[in-house]
Amino acid sequence: MKQFVINTNDAGQRVDKFLAKAVPLLPQSLLYKSIRLKRIKLNGKRCDSSTRLTEGDELSLYLNDEFFAESESRQSFLHAPTALSIVYEDENILLIDKRPGLVVHEDNQHTVDTLINRILHYLYQKGEYDPSAENSFVPSLCNRIDLNTGGIVIAAKNAASLRILNEKIKEREIMKQYLCIVHGTMPLKEDTLKGFLLKDTETNMAKIFDHPVKDGRTVLTRYRVLGQNGRFSLLEIDLLTGRTHQIRAHLASIGHPLLGDTKYGHNRDNKGTGYKSQALYSYKLTFCFSTDADILNYLNEKSFEVKQIWFRDDFLTGKIK
Repeated sequence: MKQFVINTNDAGQRVDKFLAKAVPLLPQSLLYKSIRLKRIKLNGKRCDSSTRLTEGDELSLYLNDEFFAESESRQSFLHAPTALSIVYEDENILLIDKRPGLVVHEDNQHTVDTLINRILHYLYQKGEYDPSAENSFVPSLCNRIDLNTGGIVIAAKNAASLRILNEKIKEREIMKQYLCIVHGTMPLKEDTLKGFLLKDTETNMAKIFDHPVKDGRTVLTRYRVLGQNGRFSLLEIDLLTGRTHQIRAHLASIGHPLLGDTKYGHNRDNKGTGYKSQALYSYKLTFCFSTDADILNYLNEKSFEVKQIWFRDDFLTGKIK
């Protein structure tokens, strides 16, 4: 028999959702069967899979010990470095400047040195995260950035913050701005581009159409020209919709691929520039809550920015021309 005492980070979850995270070795079909057969009880009584847990509840599981074996991957973060470039930190969140080349989550090569593992190791050393004291919660990233793109990534330190941030991102109450360098001179000093993005899952590439297409998703990309030198343009981007490779694909679709982007641009255009990956950075983040953010209300209207972007410096000092 295994017993879980529900803590602050567990509270508010459905029984089935909590157990899926707390006992990952338990098959879903057996989970629901055990609830029906009263092999899983809440405070000593029968419960439903949809019952919401509250702090202090006791969940008892009368199941075989094999389902409670400790997963080795739960401690794998201890093998990652703790080096982080922290933009902002408080008791609820972390804003990290992810550098290009660092993967955010474990990939197909089972890379241990990931952004989330660095964060977990960092919080573990600070005494702010102890996996043995948590039933279901793990500090988590709220947004992702491609391997070769840099920029601000949000991490939630507790379950309440994670729920709020995920909702605010969904409702577009957190604004992200990017810097990039593109080939050529833009047609307008500022504009909002509209298109329809279709992703090819086999090639992991996005294609932009100027008309609606089956399974296509609307994309809106606003740009402002910060500088031009004839061959290249430095842009600030407001990402009004967040789709895979949206900025890279959208700008390439109008004839202005990103400097260094070999996926959506052409190698011949980047030759001699020294750039082998896209000049793109998620450099600024603003909390613009229009609805209540509960414990995170103090963040409303605050902006955070990465000050030093190497390709912007290269452009402004004339190294890129």
